[in-house]
Amino acid sequence: MSGSRYTKMSSQVIEKMENELAFKGSCQDLPLSSSYEAAMEALSSLITRQKRGDRTPVGGKFGKLERMSIYLRILGLEEKISGLKVIHVAGTKGKGSTCAFCEAILRECGFRTGLFTSPHLIDVSERFRLDGLDVSEDKFLIYFWDCWSQLKENVSEDLPMPPLFQFLTILAFKIFISEQVDVAIIEVGLGGKKDSTNVIKEPVVCGITSLGLDHMEALGNTLGEIASHKAGIFKPQIPAFTVPQLSEAMDVLEETAGGLMVPLQVAVPLDIQRWGGDTLSLSGDHQLVNAGLAVSLCKCWLQRTGNWEKLLEKKQDEVAAGLELPPAFVRGLSTARLSGRAQIVHDTPLMFNGSADTSENSGELTFYLDGAHSPESMEACARWFSGATKANKTSTPLSSPPSTSFNVLNMKSFWGNGCLNYENDCVQSSNKMSKQILLFNCMDVRDPQILLPRLVNICGSSGTHFSKALFVPSVSTYNKVTSGTSVITSDIPTTRDLSWQYNLQRIWEKIIHGKDVSLDKSSKMDSVDSLPPHELLYQDISHCSPTDRNFACSAVMPSLPLTIKWLRDCVKENPSLRLQVLVTGSLHLVGDVLKLLRR
Repeated sequence: MSGSRYTKMSSQVIEKMENELAFKGSCQDLPLSSSYEAAMEALSSLITRQKRGDRTPVGGKFGKLERMSIYLRILGLEEKISGLKVIHVAGTKGKGSTCAFCEAILRECGFRTGLFTSPHLIDVSERFRLDGLDVSEDKFLIYFWDCWSQLKENVSEDLPMPPLFQFLTILAFKIFISEQVDVAIIEVGLGGKKDSTNVIKEPVVCGITSLGLDHMEALGNTLGEIASHKAGIFKPQIPAFTVPQLSEAMDVLEETAGGLMVPLQVAVPLDIQRWGGDTLSLSGDHQLVNAGLAVSLCKCWLQRTGNWEKLLEKKQDEVAAGLELPPAFVRGLSTARLSGRAQIVHDTPLMFNGSADTSENSGELTFYLDGAHSPESMEACARWFSGATKANKTSTPLSSPPSTSFNVLNMKSFWGNGCLNYENDCVQSSNKMSKQILLFNCMDVRDPQILLPRLVNICGSSGTHFSKALFVPSVSTYNKVTSGTSVITSDIPTTRDLSWQYNLQRIWEKIIHGKDVSLDKSSKMDSVDSLPPHELLYQDISHCSPTDRNFACSAVMPSLPLTIKWLRDCVKENPSLRLQVLVTGSLHLVGDVLKLLRR
């Protein structure tokens, strides 16, 4: 028995190696124009809208979903999609986390998984995962140019090339069908009813995550209207699950489900005391809701594909022990990953000066990254950040254990000298002075007058207070797709418009001072001298003199690369300094920071 098992494993390894060699050989045969950067340029040409909220029509005589069907027919994928065993997930917040949990759970159950999410943070290949890993560059290029060339050959006045997200959705189907995945977890891009992913006719199960007010320029101004769009992914008699919702949203979901004879159930949030694992891999109390939904979706998928009973056969001992979830579920929930959501990155001295310095002759710089950009997700982000920074304090010898799930999770990340901010700007402990810094930007379709006060209030109620807020322009542009190796310049553009960042600063100063303040109307910063002095970090509110345009609580920074360098220089020159930097407001900003920290 064991011999045959090893023979099977060996043959699988050999087959995988042969496939990889075949891919590499094919890539070597591609012309130079088929390089990865050329693919990024091609993708950039598909961006039809110059900014978020732009509703410029694509052109042609077909509607979006009809156009999608035609593209899939050209590629020979239309009928093959029905062979994919899909988990389709829509929602306002938590879609990516729920999908990541589902992928990890089913991969741990032994299935070949495909995961399609958006947006990407550093490289477009992040949107496509096979067996938990981003699709390789070689495979990406093979499938990309295959789709590109076939669609280009069929372009007409009535059928233009698909816009960016449509093309990426088509590419996801191409990859997953070609790679013969057992399960495809598909995250909706925007809304649901009219989303490009909604060409899926018969998913195995559908999920709706927490709903809130976001993308209102496209989905409507009420929770009911938004819920109607999300419920558009429901298919007749296909099971669906959602999470606890406000009644205005739940009523619409239930009405839509009833009309389609959809058995809709509300997934119970995961009970962290009973689930049988140590910690969730994605931190924050809100992840218990997403994890509970993922568990329900995966259990339903396994039942409807005839695999649940097989899984239970391997679980007899655990059932006897009274554990609620199969071990594979526990492993999946413990290992799922999703960049840019409640992510902590310790920026070590080695990372930013290339030397072997230790924290004894340099301060500590830690980035807390969360792409929250809606009021609800900003609340979750604030609670997570407050809990995560408190975990730093619990790491001191005299501290008591943390009380929440995300505190426990981050104990390992913060083992060392702890120092937290409560009533004062900073607290000294174990020779370290800790300061919480906000690094913020958001798109101009967001409402910072809602986002920023909510962040400050939730953090403040937990005893976490920002000593400084830094407002920065993003590096990424809406009209260009970049790769992980794309060049990021540290130069300050001489024509950079920073009027939006000054508006953010004005809102922040009003929150701090309780009244409107006058700001410099200049919207350009065109010299390195525009960076604030390092002393800004040590000034408290008493140093504020708005009439003299001297703001001790905030600063507008000329560029993100220079801001990262400025923070690194601050901790480098002060060994007693610990900076805890929350990066939030935009997934684009989070991606840009991650890209800079990786270099």
